Amino acid sequence: MSTFYWLPADYNVKSFNKHAALDLIRFSATGLSRSDLADQMGLTRAAVSLIVNDLLESKIVLEAESRSAPSGRPPVVLEINPDRGLVAAIDMGATHISIALADFTARILQEVEFPFDIKSGPEICLAQANQQLLQLLESQKLAISDLCGVGVGVPGPVITDAGMVVAPPIMPGWDRYPILATLEKMWGCPVTLNNDAELGALGEWAYGAGRGEKNIAYIKVGSGIGAGLILNKQIYGGTTGAAGEIGHLTIDENGPLCNCGNHGCLEAFAGGDAIAKQGQALVKSGKRTILSGLPHEKITAHDVAEAARRGDLHAQEILRRSGTFIGIAIAGLINLFNPSIVVIGGGVAQVGDIITVPIRQAVRERAMRASEQSVRIVTGMLGRRSLLIGATIQAINVAIHIAAENKNSTSKETSMEINNIVEIHQS
Repeated sequence: MSTFYWLPADYNVKSFNKHAALDLIRFSATGLSRSDLADQMGLTRAAVSLIVNDLLESKIVLEAESRSAPSGRPPVVLEINPDRGLVAAIDMGATHISIALADFTARILQEVEFPFDIKSGPEICLAQANQQLLQLLESQKLAISDLCGVGVGVPGPVITDAGMVVAPPIMPGWDRYPILATLEKMWGCPVTLNNDAELGALGEWAYGAGRGEKNIAYIKVGSGIGAGLILNKQIYGGTTGAAGEIGHLTIDENGPLCNCGNHGCLEAFAGGDAIAKQGQALVKSGKRTILSGLPHEKITAHDVAEAARRGDLHAQEILRRSGTFIGIAIAGLINLFNPSIVVIGGGVAQVGDIITVPIRQAVRERAMRASEQSVRIVTGMLGRRSLLIGATIQAINVAIHIAAENKNSTSKETSMEINNIVEIHQS
């Protein structure tokens, strides 16, 4: 499996092949031998040796004995050198921020999470992200200059080329704010910016439930609901980066008001904020519920989920109803895009079968049979970490390819060139 990137026109074939080989090595589960690499790339052993020797010289790639050989002398395989560089990943959620440090193999070395309010606006939120990142680095006796790149995820539609969000429903004050330019100036290294659901899809594709799949839909069910789409092994963002806003499909035009300004969106029925409001209404109704022991105005979706786990029938019904609405929307997505797997992620998805069973039932009832019978609906393997892993991958995408070309540039133009994914395909 390989990730190809758009590269400047003056790159020669050898340079392009070097980046292609690098990605084949990166995303191999067990490492690749030189002969494996030659077979997958359709090149001669001599041509591959030239490429590999270049990568070995730059210390991006190491040769090691295979750990998966069944018997006999293990073959020598190529692996990414984890000590070649360090990146950071930042997941800005609606109510939390997670920050991680990782090596070039996407192994997370240190991770922290803090309460966060995306509605505070870009100046306050980006200053908080910077402060927390610097503190994390300091705790590891590191500085910002030790980072080769930073991957950032936000809960809104991202215009990748512009490095900003446009009309984000749950991010007031962020519309067209120059997020990418601000962070690159602040940190002095390449920064990538993606929608959080896209990063969740990327994380599950590379290292989780969607590994090896060609067409994936990742549904993030958190405070809001979004979808990250990988179609034909390409991240699909649409014309302006707004693809996947499944949370704003209309379920009932006379339904509750949504954050986007419309009525009856899926998110207004089944997102984390909607689940919390239903839990609050349940307590105010006077019905017998575990939630009655909590101040109703402070009840969260997590509280509803915990009550459901403990056997509260009313809380379980709230989650089942939410699952049904989500399943109806997913059935429409399946009919349109025909994915091989739908991965359910985000905080609300961690309740498991209480929400995934009604999702699957609604899909069985509403999706076209030809599509429904060929799709698997699963809970994400990486949990809430899928977004951090996706952001880590994007940071490495920039850093490792710059290192392969021995470039010192950290300009926005360079990072955007390397980061724009053109094709993810199986050789």
